[in-house]
Amino acid sequence: MARQLTNLPLKQAVISASVLSLLYPAAGISGYSHETFIAELVDEAVTDIRQCLAQGADSVQIDFTEGRLSLKLDPSGGLLDDFIALNNRVLSHFSDSELVRIGVHVCPGGDRDATHSADVDYAGLLPALFRLRVKRFYLQLASEKDPERVLRIIRQNLPADQAVKVFVGVIDPINPAVETPEQVCERVLQAAEYLPLSQLGTTDDCGFSPFADDASTSRDLAFEKIRARVEGTLMAAGKLSAKLNTRSQTS
Repeated sequence: MARQLTNLPLKQAVISASVLSLLYPAAGISGYSHETFIAELVDEAVTDIRQCLAQGADSVQIDFTEGRLSLKLDPSGGLLDDFIALNNRVLSHFSDSELVRIGVHVCPGGDRDATHSADVDYAGLLPALFRLRVKRFYLQLASEKDPERVLRIIRQNLPADQAVKVFVGVIDPINPAVETPEQVCERVLQAAEYLPLSQLGTTDDCGFSPFADDASTSRDLAFEKIRARVEGTLMAAGKLSAKLNTRSQTS
């Protein structure tokens, strides 16, 4: 339906297999084993992603909002490791050329302007997150108290694979104040101090009312913020390009 409205590239979000795995009751289901449930869940998750690509999605984003939350539920990291393994089981069904178009989104939640795990240290999530076989990482960052610290952790754990792209959050949807393009530009320039330009992109943090029952952020406000992201990113791209040209001329 979205393809009928634009010729621009579209990103389609899908729910992760890991969060759906929690639907199976601890007491089990008679005649339907947990192993069978997981196997069928993996098949359905693969089908979900393939259908998005087949319908014309430029990229597919797996929403992994439970990643950070898992560390609150299980500080040992065991649950997070299980989630990573299950999602990689889904990703193992895709070729390298397909994985370039598949990404994962993480955040501390944002439904009805409320977070569920903003108090969980990003440092506990990021090393495990980069074990996912995707090539695109959409990371909440604008609402972080210390974004530079997070950027340092990202740089330390970023895979050597040059095909991996990191899209850093430069817009905070939960904050009603609309960011200026200049603010966005500064956030991009800050990220560029830590991450290779060839692997850097921008995105929004979580909270743009993805569900019909969440009207905490209006459509008009959302598009004002998105417009600021686009303009601010272009502004930063121009400054970074000029900086690179100056370097090449003086070297």
